[in-house]
Amino acid sequence: MSAPARDIRPVIGLTTYLERAQQGVWDVRAAFLPQVYLDATTAVGGAGVLLPPQPDPDAAADAVLDGLDGLVLTGGLDVDPALYGAAPHPETDEPRTDRDAWELALLAGARRRGMPVFGICRGLQLANVAAGGTLHQHLPEALGTRRYQLGGGVFATNTATVEDGTRLADIVGAGDLSVRSYHHQGIDRVGDGLVVSARSDDGLPQAIETIEGPWFVAVQWHPEEDAADRRLFAALVAAARRFRAAR
Repeated sequence: MSAPARDIRPVIGLTTYLERAQQGVWDVRAAFLPQVYLDATTAVGGAGVLLPPQPDPDAAADAVLDGLDGLVLTGGLDVDPALYGAAPHPETDEPRTDRDAWELALLAGARRRGMPVFGICRGLQLANVAAGGTLHQHLPEALGTRRYQLGGGVFATNTATVEDGTRLADIVGAGDLSVRSYHHQGIDRVGDGLVVSARSDDGLPQAIETIEGPWFVAVQWHPEEDAADRRLFAALVAAARRFRAAR
């Protein structure tokens, strides 16, 4: 009797920080990502691999994407406002141009291949900028509220209203959804070819997607922080399985 076929997990690439880090006697620049991202990916059947910023991002992205079935643009520091023609706000992080260039190359390459892409927080913002959109650089100034970033590493709880008839609604249902937030920036002008699939009650886009073409969903909140609800990661892994089977 032949052995049963082995279930091959789709390979999901997750972008990372490249920042100064300390461990024991070591104080060096290091690539890292909070474990919750990997846990969320592997818990629903994906195999996660880390993707730190690299030199010659276009060439490196092409090489890396050949081994992936799906891509997650993770959270992190602010997108460089120069990418959308704005001067930096005093509250905007110092640009990480290496990470911006790397993730833009990965996103463009993934879209060319028809690879499913999931954006989280910064990932949503970067994807919006890549499509020609702009950002509010400091929501407390733009909207008069700090409801999305309490500070001190404490995630805020907010409500996103999901639009019926969207990919996001197919995954989590239409209507109100409780989400965990930690961001001080957000979408201002929506990029070309993107639609808003969820908003908060002050009008701020909380999710964007493409209705047609390759699977792309991005959310402003942090679903990796909710171990009880892995639906968004499960949807990405399912799309990655389809992509793997088709190529």
